[in-house]
Amino acid sequence: MKITTDNIDDFATGATVLGTGGGGDPYIGKLMAQQAIEEHGPVDLIDPRDVPDDALVIPSAMLGAPTVMVEKMPKGTEALAAFEALETHLGQEAYATMSIEAGGLNSTVPIAVAAALGLPLVDADGMGRAFPEVQMVTLTMGGVSATPMSIADEKGNSLLVNTVSNEYAEAFARVTSIEMGGACMIGTYALSGAEVREHAILDSMSLAHDIGEAIRTAKHRSRDPVESVLDLTDGYELFAGKITDVERRTEGGFAVGEATLDGIDDCEGRTFTLDFQNENLVARDSERGVVASTPDLITVVDAETGDPVTTERLAYGHRVRVIGMPCSPKWRTEEGLDLVGPRYFDYSIDYEPIETLQQPRHD
Repeated sequence: MKITTDNIDDFATGATVLGTGGGGDPYIGKLMAQQAIEEHGPVDLIDPRDVPDDALVIPSAMLGAPTVMVEKMPKGTEALAAFEALETHLGQEAYATMSIEAGGLNSTVPIAVAAALGLPLVDADGMGRAFPEVQMVTLTMGGVSATPMSIADEKGNSLLVNTVSNEYAEAFARVTSIEMGGACMIGTYALSGAEVREHAILDSMSLAHDIGEAIRTAKHRSRDPVESVLDLTDGYELFAGKITDVERRTEGGFAVGEATLDGIDDCEGRTFTLDFQNENLVARDSERGVVASTPDLITVVDAETGDPVTTERLAYGHRVRVIGMPCSPKWRTEEGLDLVGPRYFDYSIDYEPIETLQQPRHD
């Protein structure tokens, strides 16, 4: 598949659905990718199974609080600077780039980098969704190092980070992102084609495209776009409601908070809460209790259009529907839950698969 200005909207929309409320503003990333494609031509989306074993793949991403990126527009050169700095340090030309996570901005920034440098984009990512911290990728479980990591900002500052663990990479990069104004661009998790196939989430970009295409097509044909998404992802509709309160703050380089919804339609008379840290992490129904939690995907979409709503865009009065989708089996292992399960984020609940939580409960 080629990524062009004609289908970039589908990629951005679908990736934002998978991004569970995080991954950055899709509009900003889409504009960056559109401009790069218009200047340099389409991008080849390549099957990870076709990447040579020893080929160098360098993921490119934004790091920081999504709330900051709404006001702190990227200059457009930061991602390229970070990518090329890491390539130079490694002394090897990259064969391709890749998304580190499925999310609005972080799935489209690599498209812009690929277009500008004439590189293909691998149809894979490191999460199958979005998570807030650097070490929260399936690559960590595969022993792939986040460093050396290159970091660049819009002012022209850049630096290279080497750490003894991916958790330390998160700590140092987070502090750096705050000093750079709350957000920056990074090149990280340089890996081989063989490592992509073994440890990444495969075919996630083509899934994002299919989800975005399904939403667009459903709207044009006056069908329910949410049902189209659920069919593609084996997902569930968790709630329909009006946002009545949003508590949100930028803290420690993250957008942290809680949204409260009052039920509408079949959900009238119930309330619903969403806890988020960049991404939606736990969803609770006033009658049923926890109905989904990390690492399963929880996404808010507009009640009418089905367009995804990121956590920084949640606003009072917005009528929305909340959907849940199963995560990759890689996250449901003991090691995966240690990295991204509810207890890592200090929630006093154990993870239960969304399929289990959606079964009728019997007293």
